[in-house]
Amino acid sequence: MKDRRYTTEETVARGEALYERDIRSKVEPEHLGRFLVIDIVTGDYSISDNELAAFESAGRRNPNGRFYVKRVGREAVHRIGGARLSAHPSR
Repeated sequence: MKDRRYTTEETVARGEALYERDIRSKVEPEHLGRFLVIDIVTGDYSISDNELAAFESAGRRNPNGRFYVKRVGREAVHRIGGARLSAHPSR
């Protein structure tokens, strides 16, 4: 069987569709904030508190998998930037 390449857009669309259809109800709310790696071809997934560990677990199951990563219950996997919150706005 020929290796199928997926565009970034296809990977995201398939990953999100699998999450919404098959996975969300199984992992929310008890795994909120954990890393979830989905094989977009098989639908298998791995969950871990550590992103690398989730990828390694998924890769052991399917070394040639096509993976999509997400944080359970979050819109983004990582935050870039941000601000320090303080009880005193002048600080």
